[in-house]
This record gives sequence, structure tokens and C-alpha cells, in this order.
Amino acid sequence: MKAILFPGQGSQQVGMGKELYETSDLAKKIFNMSNEVLGYDITDVMFNGTIEELKKTDITQPAIFIHSYVLFKINKTRDFDALAGHSLGEFSAITCAESLLFEEGLELVLVRARAMQKACKLIDTTMAAILGLEDEIVDNICSGMIDVVPANYNCPGQIVISGSVDSINEACSVFKENGAKAIPLSVGGAFHSHFMDSAKIELEDAVMKANFKPPIRPIYQNFDASKHLDIEVIKNNVVNQLTSPVLWTQTINNMINDNINSYIECGPGRVLQGLVKKINRNMNVLSNEICL
Repeated sequence: MKAILFPGQGSQQVGMGKELYETSDLAKKIFNMSNEVLGYDITDVMFNGTIEELKKTDITQPAIFIHSYVLFKINKTRDFDALAGHSLGEFSAITCAESLLFEEGLELVLVRARAMQKACKLIDTTMAAILGLEDEIVDNICSGMIDVVPANYNCPGQIVISGSVDSINEACSVFKENGAKAIPLSVGGAFHSHFMDSAKIELEDAVMKANFKPPIRPIYQNFDASKHLDIEVIKNNVVNQLTSPVLWTQTINNMINDNINSYIECGPGRVLQGLVKKINRNMNVLSNEICL
């Protein structure tokens, strides 16, 4: 069985999508439509912008969403059994599962990105990657600290934490004392934590107004690591994931338990392929540009 995976923030690349635009009429149509939906020329930043410009949340998230959707449409197939996305990538999964029209998915991504960016300005927060410790140890250390929570369970030995800048700096020192590598991340704020509460309110309002339809394939979601077809559950989960950890390790393990053994990453970069291999090296991982 086969699943399509969609990456999240951090997979952006300078020049992303430019070659697709120049070689595919369908890609060009989708990119031009994206500019109209957003009301600004995002393709100019994607194709010609600097890495610093691409790191801005309100640019990064729509850019990755558009790039993933273009690749999926160019290589479209129904020869897959499920979909999943990492954080932002869950919106790509929902849209490519035909639960949302592309325009509606992009509008929600823009609402999400701008709401998160506003939330980041309310208090000085950040994230850090903790490498080399078991999940339970990371959980226990975080539980003993103020304003530090696990944000992404990416794979065994790799958890990202969120919190206030001072708390994350303190946490990094504690984790290093416990034998871990602690790497501060260059991000706008503490994603997937209670620091995104204000953004969640804005996103929820937009999601509940959107015209969701039942997906053509099950979607495994970040919030509970389970597969869903019920649109009310899908809507609630995609809202709740904004303030809850991304259960990626648990998601992939649940997919493996459901006999999914082939994973195709659809979007810029190859981060998710690497994570799947670290979760279970026996899985077959491929790039969408080759295999769809």
C-alpha cells in the first residue's frame, strides 16, 4: 500500500517551482491562479526571492502549499491509499484529497500563516530541536519547565520543542546536561504550542466557514495520528494541531501498522523521506518528482 506525504514549513528552497512554471502549462496556470487568489505576486518571491524572504511565515506556508499542489497535479494518480502532511502539509493533504478546492485550501493557508505571524509578535518565542533522547525523557524534562512543550515528534531521537525564548535557552542547557544535542531553530515563534492560541481562534473561524467535502482517501492527521474520512473530525483536527504537537512518529507507525509500506513525498525537499527511514528503515521512500 502507498501513501502520499506533504512537507511543512522548513522545506522551502530558493527558486522553488521556477522550473515547473517554465516547463508545464498546467503548473503555469496554477501559479498564476495562486497570485490572483492571494492578491500578490508570490511566484516572484518563490522564483527569485532570497532565503530570508522565503522564511517569512506568510510567504513560506503558501509557497510550500502551492509547490506541493502543483507537483501533485502534474503527476496526478489515484494509485495511492492514504495521505498525510507534516503541520502545514496537512492542508496540502486535505486539498489533494479533494476535500477542498485549491483556491479554498490556499485561502485557509494564508489565514493560518498570517494568524501565526501575528501571534508570534505578541511574545518573544522560538523553537529548538532536541536530538538523541527518547521521547519519554524529553517529555519528562519539558513537564518540569515553565513554558516549554514538545511541538514535533519527528522521529525517534528527534523532537522539536516550543516556548518563550528565555525558557528555550534554559531548556537547551538542561537537555545538553542530559546528553542531548540541542539546536535553536531560526523560526518566527513557538508553533504547535499554547502561544498559538490567538491564531487558533482565527483559523477555526475560517475553517468552519470553508466548504469541506469528504476526502477521496483517508487522511492521517497530526493531532491524533489517526486516519479520518469524516469532514467534521478533519476540520476539528486541523484546527487543534495549531496548538498541539505534530505526532509524526506516531502517524507513520500507525500507517505502517495499517500495511502502508511505500511513501512518496510530494513537495519541495526530501525531509519527510528521511524521517520515515529513521522511523522504520524497511519502508520504501520515494520522491514525487520521479514516481507519481
